[in-house]
Amino acid sequence: MIGFSITAGIRRAIAIAPDTAWGPAVNQDGDLRPGAEIAELTGLLPPRMLAKWPDGMRVIVRRERPHPGAQLSMFEELDGWRYQAFVTNTATGQLQFLEARHRAHARVEDRIRHAKDTGLGRLPSREFALNQAWLVAVMIAADLVAWTRMLACTGAATILAACEPKAMRYRFLHAAARLARSGRRRRVKIPETWPWAIAIVAVFNTIAAIPKPA
Repeated sequence: MIGFSITAGIRRAIAIAPDTAWGPAVNQDGDLRPGAEIAELTGLLPPRMLAKWPDGMRVIVRRERPHPGAQLSMFEELDGWRYQAFVTNTATGQLQFLEARHRAHARVEDRIRHAKDTGLGRLPSREFALNQAWLVAVMIAADLVAWTRMLACTGAATILAACEPKAMRYRFLHAAARLARSGRRRRVKIPETWPWAIAIVAVFNTIAAIPKPA
């Protein structure tokens, strides 16, 4: 089960798909996904498109109303839907289940991509021991970034929750600051002109409020 490009053949199949071919999409918990529909286009594609794929390959497309400000292709601007396609050789199961499973898998691929931006892309080295130590460091860094986004990027820090690793480093981790002492307490002073200063302070306050383990 992998993503599939929206090619000219896919666009033609979408254009001729009847309204009855589209059904509601669901989330992983089984609830309806608002503004999203799915359809199988396998039978509407020319045989040559799937000739190089294994027998039983199926092409499934999801269309979804885009969020405000989203960039659409010229084809998508015709009807206002955003389209995403994937292929699978799973012969059984409802389309809703297959599509929800694919979206869950896509999140795994996102985490791998994030790990590559956190140092995984620097592998391999010539020495096994170096690769082993580097991989451990990368996994720790990836976990820390993921847990920080999940636990601390809330409230006033929500703007940081959806940051990719590169954006997280620029906005938060590498932000210029000064460690000062005042009243027997250490304080991190962040320039007030930094656009994400309030969010960074909110992250630190949220982390400090996490109860210590028993």
